[in-house]
Amino acid sequence: MKFLYSLILLILLVSCSGNSVDDKNCRFLLDLNILPIEINLQLPEYLNLNSTGNSFYIANAGNGGIIVTNIGFEYKAWDAADPNYIPNTCLPLVPSGLEATSNCGEGNKYSLVTGQALGNTSLRCALKNYSVQQTGNTLLIFN
Repeated sequence: MKFLYSLILLILLVSCSGNSVDDKNCRFLLDLNILPIEINLQLPEYLNLNSTGNSFYIANAGNGGIIVTNIGFEYKAWDAADPNYIPNTCLPLVPSGLEATSNCGEGNKYSLVTGQALGNTSLRCALKNYSVQQTGNTLLIFN
């Protein structure tokens, strides 16, 4: 009986797949430790973030800056570097409403709601997401 249990256990261990969601093609962006970035939504430069569908670009953070977006019921923060290109080979993504466009290659477009590529199904990598915590009129961005 022990032999039968051992055989079943061995078959289960051998049959386990090594599949992973880690795509080796999506390792261009560094996993930088972002110190909390604080945004006061009452300051004039951030007032547009109080309206749904608006975005704001923060330079000198993350791999290519950070784009903060108001998607209506919450705020999202994304790295502004195109995840499908090696960093520093092109300019940061340009936000426009709930989309961001890359200056690299064919002008890749990404959703600032989901982080997924728009229109081009051959793009494998999604935008790098950062955490956003809202307390009153203050946003805290971190990873």
